[in-house]
Amino acid sequence: MNSRPFGRLGWPVSEVGYGLWGMGGWSGSNDDESMTSLERAVDLGCNFFDTAWAYGQGHSERLLGRLLRARPDARLYCASKIPPKNMKWPATADMRLDDTYPAEHIREFAEKSLENVGVSTLDLLQFHTWSDTWADDSRWQRAIESLKTEKLVGVVGISVNRWEPENGLRALRTGLIDAVQVVHNIFDQAPEDELFPVCRELGVAVIARVPFDEGTLTGTLRPDTTWPQGDFRNLYFAGEKLKESVEHAERLRSEIPAGMTMPELALRFILASPDVATIIPGMRKSRHVDANLGVSDGKPLDAALMQRLRRHRWDRSVPNPS
Repeated sequence: MNSRPFGRLGWPVSEVGYGLWGMGGWSGSNDDESMTSLERAVDLGCNFFDTAWAYGQGHSERLLGRLLRARPDARLYCASKIPPKNMKWPATADMRLDDTYPAEHIREFAEKSLENVGVSTLDLLQFHTWSDTWADDSRWQRAIESLKTEKLVGVVGISVNRWEPENGLRALRTGLIDAVQVVHNIFDQAPEDELFPVCRELGVAVIARVPFDEGTLTGTLRPDTTWPQGDFRNLYFAGEKLKESVEHAERLRSEIPAGMTMPELALRFILASPDVATIIPGMRKSRHVDANLGVSDGKPLDAALMQRLRRHRWDRSVPNPS
């Protein structure tokens, strides 16, 4: 497993990390299988784990805590996220800080995450939603400075809204944000336009999330694919979105080199960017851990192939919340 420096902090993090959303309560999750997969990842050199209170109301945080207790000698970097007080995703410009991240709410959920993971200090605590309308508000700034002063939190980051990578640039300019988590994959190339250059300038670490576009870039979805009631993917692929996603994946299929899978191609595309510190694919089975972490072998994609993949950019917009 290759490592990369985590922005200006310099943490040596595995370039393929681990996203714990799926094991927090997605259909088909099994705690024993999740723990086996997490331990397998550590065996293969993965040391960056991203979770959130919202992933099963602390369930995936508690699974991460079990991993830390099982591997006390390993230096594992733990990142979690504060949910917005109004529990609405994504944040919109008309939402007030009082409704999303008032100071007492920031502290309350920082303490909940610390308890769930079972650590005295969280390496990275992130805002799970963000609007740059709050960037200059001193109240959240004082709240996170207090958490850092008390050593409850190492550093702070933001997870920017899907398809809005520029909605966070003002926050980065405050100097208080050390990491930004953003959707970046073969389809979602927009972060490279403005966000990545600012991160490069300021030394802000980039965490690339949703590398497989919630399953589209695994190449396994079909127009008639269904999920159990309550599964997030029913919302993500609602209406014509599933059909459109499958069509985009099918157009990409001809670009896959012989002997390579679509998920491998997707991960290698992201690793081609030196601005990305780590990718956090969701993994619930050991075979997925083996496949995804195996991509960290230092073998770049052919330059001509990278150029062709650029043509698969698919710019989308955040839907208005209902």
